[in-house]
Amino acid sequence: MAEVENLQKIVSHCKEYGFIFPSSEIYDNLGAVYDYGQFGVELKNNIKEYWWKSMVQMHENIVGLDSAIFMHPTVWKASGHVDSFSDPLIDNKDSKKRYRADVLLEEKIDKLKEKGEKELAKKNLSSATEEEKIKASRDYAKGVLLETEYTKAAEAADFKRYKELIEEYEIACEVSGSKNWTDVRQFNLMFGTKLGAVDEDATDLYLRPETAQGIFVNFLNVQKTGRLKIPFGIAQIGKAFRNEIVARQFIFRMREFEQMEMQFFVRPGTQKEWFEKWKQTRMNWHLALGTAQENLRFHVHEKLAHYADAAEDIQFKFPIGFKELEGIHSRGDFDLSQHQKFSGKKLQYFDSEINENYVPYVIETSIGLDRMFLRVISESLKDEVLENGETRTVLNLPPALAPIKVAILPLLKKDGLPEKAREILNHLKFVGRTFYEEKDSIGKRYRRMDALGTPYCITVDHQTLEDNTVTIRERDTMQQDRIHMDEVAKIVGAKIDMNNLLRKAVG
Repeated sequence: MAEVENLQKIVSHCKEYGFIFPSSEIYDNLGAVYDYGQFGVELKNNIKEYWWKSMVQMHENIVGLDSAIFMHPTVWKASGHVDSFSDPLIDNKDSKKRYRADVLLEEKIDKLKEKGEKELAKKNLSSATEEEKIKASRDYAKGVLLETEYTKAAEAADFKRYKELIEEYEIACEVSGSKNWTDVRQFNLMFGTKLGAVDEDATDLYLRPETAQGIFVNFLNVQKTGRLKIPFGIAQIGKAFRNEIVARQFIFRMREFEQMEMQFFVRPGTQKEWFEKWKQTRMNWHLALGTAQENLRFHVHEKLAHYADAAEDIQFKFPIGFKELEGIHSRGDFDLSQHQKFSGKKLQYFDSEINENYVPYVIETSIGLDRMFLRVISESLKDEVLENGETRTVLNLPPALAPIKVAILPLLKKDGLPEKAREILNHLKFVGRTFYEEKDSIGKRYRRMDALGTPYCITVDHQTLEDNTVTIRERDTMQQDRIHMDEVAKIVGAKIDMNNLLRKAVG
């Protein structure tokens, strides 16, 4: 069974089977905005449920929040988004195509290092030291040098140097093939809007670019009403908006997206210990889905925000390579201190154990729901060659996440089989999301359910009318067994139980 490595295959599958559609498609789409179809929304909601239950239900000291998308404009001044939330952009003068300059450089670094690694593998030097690799491979050495120069430029926010490096390393436009670049410019990523009926009197607002600030400004509200003691966390799932100029790679980078974030408030001085704990907790959550360890890795941020003392990403091996899936950050007391400063309201916690008031430090875990959706589809979509030489496409999703839990399929559209099938269907609705289909041959219906990721198919035939037995077919093995219809709910319920995932996630 081969994993699908082509992103376009995933895009096509998602549209053909009702997972994701381009937004406003009948009007020629709206770039980098997508709609989740009838099966996509089910999978998305199941991912949310898995995250929410593992984060809130499984932790006594974490509670939920649903803050508003519109927030007072000073929130974004305090958080730094108004002054510094921007991307360095560069245009190719010939193709007119716009790129993020930092992405161009990072991709060039990756290409040089990968090319060098292949050369080193041929020389049996894959396990060599960094210094030995640099000496043995010119491409690897160039990649390391570029990485060093790029890091210096990034830390100094030297965008003139960005352009110099792009030209020095002969990075070309993927459309025109030319190296005719403009200067690098900064572009603010926040969407602006207005609050008020009359433009002249309206207040300038922003669509929130992240959900975290809604948690910070509600810190005291939640802490006091919940009578919460440090350490504790506040979790939230919600929409965020970024005016991405270079939005691409399907739902990996979008202008409207959903985040699943948790801010964990701790006593100053304990943040390193909690950072390590949350790193492992979040990795276990990902591994519980059955992901191979080699497809997940930690990536340490060399360049830290001025207020942070640690930051790492959990990266997943997407069809586009290893990319960020979730961030774990030790943010210090920056966020609460900034809002305390700009609002004039104290955002402190009285710690009765040490008889001291302080602004708590924060450990953040932040995962993009849409990226998580893409990750689940990417690792689940398989093309399998059967013993008879035929090929089937199967989406072997974890059963608890599958959009359809069980499909009820009458063998024929007559002889009372549809009526019997619907009797079983109505009983199974209390177990999980069901699906009824009577069109096409039973083989074609099995294939369609495989492609939708349905763990079980129940076939109702003439024998069912005689003894109330049905054929139950398992998705991954395609094994078929004859069981009594009263056993179906128990078998399916045990397979799709979300608690199976939660137990693995929390150990």
